[in-house]
Amino acid sequence: MKTYYKNFKGLVPCSVWEPNCWINVECPTDNDRTFLTDELGIPAPFLNDIEDVDERPRIEIEEGWFLIILRLPYKSEELSLPYSTVPLGIIFKNDVFVSVCFYQTEMISDFIHYTVRKNQEIQNNFDLVLKLSLSSSVWFLKYLKQINQKIRVAENTLEKSIKNEDLQTLLQIEKCLVFFTTSLKGNDILIHRVKNLKDYKETFDPELLEDVEIELRQAQETTNIYSDILSGMMDAYASVISNNLNVIMKRLTSISIILMIPTLIASLYGMNVPNAFENNKLGFWMVLLISFIISISITLIFRWKKWF
Repeated sequence: MKTYYKNFKGLVPCSVWEPNCWINVECPTDNDRTFLTDELGIPAPFLNDIEDVDERPRIEIEEGWFLIILRLPYKSEELSLPYSTVPLGIIFKNDVFVSVCFYQTEMISDFIHYTVRKNQEIQNNFDLVLKLSLSSSVWFLKYLKQINQKIRVAENTLEKSIKNEDLQTLLQIEKCLVFFTTSLKGNDILIHRVKNLKDYKETFDPELLEDVEIELRQAQETTNIYSDILSGMMDAYASVISNNLNVIMKRLTSISIILMIPTLIASLYGMNVPNAFENNKLGFWMVLLISFIISISITLIFRWKKWF
């Protein structure tokens, strides 16, 4: 689906394409591909590169066309991987500016509303690229806060758990953080290369460029901190789960030993051989009393030794 936005006190939608407007394409259809390649003349290999979910951030220049691939944070509905990253392709030349993403993200719509709310003016193509990069870093930080909440919930669950499924929740979060770390490093390298384009250095807003670098650095540092904390937490809770299992096994073993005593005594006095209480009317109750006294004694010993 493609939408058009023109620059007027922020990015406002328009019904048809106009020169110097932004064409945003999400989850492109075959008709969208035809429009981009046939009518706008965008090289088809660019779209194929953007479609690859593992495509790394980079900038390419071909026949006057600029291709910039930026990694965006993506919140998935899949339970196995709640957070990931996807490529956003930015293609522009002269009065044509197109962004293509094969996934529907929250960042794009939020960025458009933000420009309208703040009455931001887009100065040029690279200005829009930098502002999209700044927005992506902000959304990385937003999702990192949500990941931190998930870590806290998993931490509370694991304190009294012995299930591997609960530990796998942390493994999934750690995998999300690995994707975030890799993508943020790639975005950082991309911004560094864009900043060093010799012919366009004077077109960059230095304050905006500084903001982009600061937000990127903050997102990287936050991701690294959460990743380090999570790694230590997983090692600790793996030991906690093992210890909880040992405690349970120790209690079950203690209960088995305590129950074995009455069973042993009942087995001895139930044999078809003469015994001390065979003719005693109170023999059953005496055997029962002996079993009870010995079981209580063993229980007290276990409690004293803190085995039970």
